[in-house]
Amino acid sequence: MKKRSAFSLLLISFMIVLFFSCMGQKSTIDKTVVKELDIQEYLGTWYEIARFDHRFERDMVGVTANYSFRDDGKIKVLNSGYKNSLEGEYSEAIGKAKIPNPDTEPAKLKVSFFWIFYGDYFVLELDKDYQWAIIGSSSDKYLWILSRTPHLPDDLYSDLLNRISKRGYDVSKLIKVEQKPK
Repeated sequence: MKKRSAFSLLLISFMIVLFFSCMGQKSTIDKTVVKELDIQEYLGTWYEIARFDHRFERDMVGVTANYSFRDDGKIKVLNSGYKNSLEGEYSEAIGKAKIPNPDTEPAKLKVSFFWIFYGDYFVLELDKDYQWAIIGSSSDKYLWILSRTPHLPDDLYSDLLNRISKRGYDVSKLIKVEQKPK
């Protein structure tokens, strides 16, 4: 009986240590969003300049996102690009987006490409003239740099990397996306 009690005590101690160590681990990523977002101004075509790697865009280049209003008031999302090269197979995905709390959190959108399953689309940083944006989510696994043009000047790209780094993201994980010249 003593062996069992000692083991139980050891197991409980381990669980307590594990519990408190997990509680102390907080995300070091700053996921705050811009305070204002004029969705009408945000609509249109955006070029993907860089992104974190994820399976649903793997090996895609020439990627763009086009946003427009649907008849039901939601936002139509058309993501498109080419597999492996700018001459590769063209692919597109059509989805929808909504702003659950437009009055209090206009820059926190929900996007769906499959039925009723929505993912976060957080506008973390946005140019005052809506020429570039940094997009994230509630997870630190997703990050995009978008632009109204297929290419950004090097100094602007460096500035955006600096902003992303200050938020706690690992910029070495960003993949630059090849784009066709405009």
